[in-house]
Amino acid sequence: MSFELTMLAWTLVLALVQVLLPAVVRNREVGLKYQAGPRDAATPPPSKLSGRLMRAQSNLFETLPIFAIAVLIVHVTGRENTLTHYGALAYFVARLVYVPLYAAGVPFVRSLVWLVSIVGIVQILVPII
Repeated sequence: MSFELTMLAWTLVLALVQVLLPAVVRNREVGLKYQAGPRDAATPPPSKLSGRLMRAQSNLFETLPIFAIAVLIVHVTGRENTLTHYGALAYFVARLVYVPLYAAGVPFVRSLVWLVSIVGIVQILVPII
């Protein structure tokens, strides 16, 4: 399996973790009884941490399809190279670092890390456009 596909696989693991993190935090906030029930009653607003984890998850899901499709196109066309290698690595590492930065409410640095993930996607796209 190519390095780019390996980074895609690890990014999918990260996506699953990002689905679970806000669910676990939110479960602690509203309780298991509410979570297991029909959820007919309105819930209290999420805490800062819960809200941040939800937004970090949403942010990942905005770019993950583009990253995944770019990696798959590069692989299928056989255009993997050093640029795509480091692009995939940059995307994965940036997305990994982004979660705790967002959860902690770190401004500016979080945005720079997000930008690194976008640059990573661009690096993967260069050989196929």
